[in-house]
Amino acid sequence: MSNNKVLVVMGSDSDFPVMENCFKMLDKFGVEYEARVASAHRTPERAISLAKNAKDNGFAVVIGAAGLAAHLAGVLAANTTLPVIGVPCKGGALAGVDALYATVQMPTGIPVATVAIDGAANAAILACQIIAVADDDLAAKLADYKKSLADSVDQRDANLQDKIKNMNA
Repeated sequence: MSNNKVLVVMGSDSDFPVMENCFKMLDKFGVEYEARVASAHRTPERAISLAKNAKDNGFAVVIGAAGLAAHLAGVLAANTTLPVIGVPCKGGALAGVDALYATVQMPTGIPVATVAIDGAANAAILACQIIAVADDDLAAKLADYKKSLADSVDQRDANLQDKIKNMNA
């Protein structure tokens, strides 16, 4: 069995509006994923089981998304040798800063690659880049995507030049 899928674990289904961008990006690159809800605090056994069994279930990368105390990605990382990407979700009195700190400040030996607050699309892209190390087709799709990003900047620059040129015309 080839391990090329992504396991996405959300602390709550209320994280779906943020994580929808992750799912769309994984779909764009044709990367299979499974999404589950597990709480680091309310259902720690479920979160631990998902992490411990992820590799045997064909997953190559785990993404953990949570807000507030946001210990989910760390719990997942503590229970797997697979790379874990944390998505701190905006919410609460600190607008996600607490989730960012809880996700990024992991002790030595339990790394969590952390994206920006609500950075679900980047989490998916990073997961794809990890998988693409051993998947040339996916690597080519990522290269095309990066080229399209550069092309869009070139087009925006051309649009700006036209606006400036026509400003005083």
